[in-house]
Amino acid sequence: MPRFAANLSMLYPEFNFLERFEVAARDGFKAVEYLFPYDHPRETIAQRLAANGLRQVLFNGPPGDWNHGERGIACLPGREAEFRAGIYKALDYATALACPRIHVMAGVLPAQLALETAHAIYLKNLAWAADEAARVGIDILIEPINTRDIPGYLLNRQIEAHAIVQDIGSPHLKVQMDLYHCQIVEGDVAVKLRDYLPSGRVGHGVSSFSVQ
Repeated sequence: MPRFAANLSMLYPEFNFLERFEVAARDGFKAVEYLFPYDHPRETIAQRLAANGLRQVLFNGPPGDWNHGERGIACLPGREAEFRAGIYKALDYATALACPRIHVMAGVLPAQLALETAHAIYLKNLAWAADEAARVGIDILIEPINTRDIPGYLLNRQIEAHAIVQDIGSPHLKVQMDLYHCQIVEGDVAVKLRDYLPSGRVGHGVSSFSVQ
């Protein structure tokens, strides 16, 4: 049975971020997600969750320099130390918020970087992140994203994401299946749901809300 989580980065734009927890609870939601928690202390967010009877189900790891177009750094050479520091920060927040999963953005492929090189860096970083997350019982998620919205994004198709999860082989690495991106890139969403949901590799599903 699907359970729905309000995405506070997209819903209730007329309210400031910290007010959206109460509004979501008032609308009947029992769980929330959003892009990034890092502008607010962990304790502040934890208080908003507790005060409104909400569970935190997902947020993203640090994406690099978002304001200058970075959409993750997991595939970028020379950024490994920054990536690891970001994962530790995300795990710290996730532990404090009792959040069971973190989405790690792959990043945009630089024009001068070979796809094979970026892919190898990505897999190495994901394997490390999954191992670290396993220590505290948290899952790392990867999400195929369409290149219309994020040109050059490394990971675009469900089959690619599932192959990565199988290749790394960690029970703490799963796929975040976003039906919006899936429809744009691949279409035939009903078939994709039938193909992939039974696999056990889908750790979170997204539509206009979020289906757990």
